[in-house]
Amino acid sequence: MGTRFNKLELEPATTSSQPQETQIPAQQFMTSQVRLADELHDSQYWMRQADQSRRSGSFEEALKYYSRAVELDRSLVAGWVGQVRMLIALEEFSEAELWARKSLELFRNHVELNAARAQALCRNGDMKNAQASCDAALGQPGQSAYPWMVRGDLMLARKDAVEQHCFDKAVQLDADWIVLIEIAAIYQYYRRHAKALTRCKQASEKAPDQAYCWYQQGVCEARMGLSKGARQSLRQCLDLEPKHARAREALRELDGGEGSLRKALGRLFGRG
Repeated sequence: MGTRFNKLELEPATTSSQPQETQIPAQQFMTSQVRLADELHDSQYWMRQADQSRRSGSFEEALKYYSRAVELDRSLVAGWVGQVRMLIALEEFSEAELWARKSLELFRNHVELNAARAQALCRNGDMKNAQASCDAALGQPGQSAYPWMVRGDLMLARKDAVEQHCFDKAVQLDADWIVLIEIAAIYQYYRRHAKALTRCKQASEKAPDQAYCWYQQGVCEARMGLSKGARQSLRQCLDLEPKHARAREALRELDGGEGSLRKALGRLFGRG
């Protein structure tokens, strides 16, 4: 089991009964102060932090915050779903599937946990069980965007041409711009950059004040060889968020030529 998985919330946190030393090192004192500050926040605070990180593409941070929220409130199913989805975004598919399965022991037949497990199984190549989990998610009462996004993911894995219907259905169910960006991320995973760009442009039009939309649009344009458009999108991202390190690196590599950009995108995303 990976080290990241060990940090996720599964069992209630335990506290040490060992006596505290009278004098502690400065670094330990600072850590204690941070922990004390953390204890002043409730689970909803950490869910908001996780959502903010998710919306900026900071998946490691979001994973940490979802875990913190669940540590404080184990009945917070959205936090469990968030942990699994962030593991998928980080391409930790085996851990994501294991975590989804463990979570389903606590929240049996939960729609989005079934969908998350289906996506993790799909990315690991287990299409039979992925289809069963996805069917279980879509067969539950009520509808949400994520199971339809996962159904589209399965369609792309199978090279089925009807994936667009699934994604359109997801957008109908949830008009949030992040749904469009997450659909674009699915397309990028399967190297369907032109379709990813279409969804990124829709997101940028819907939420022109969101740096992450412009960053993802710039990445799609760069991967398609649209250097001029990529520069414009990445600069727009930096206008909105001047400290966006990944956008600055991608822009610098664009100026370094196609080969440099391909290497940079590989470092940033792990897929060309």
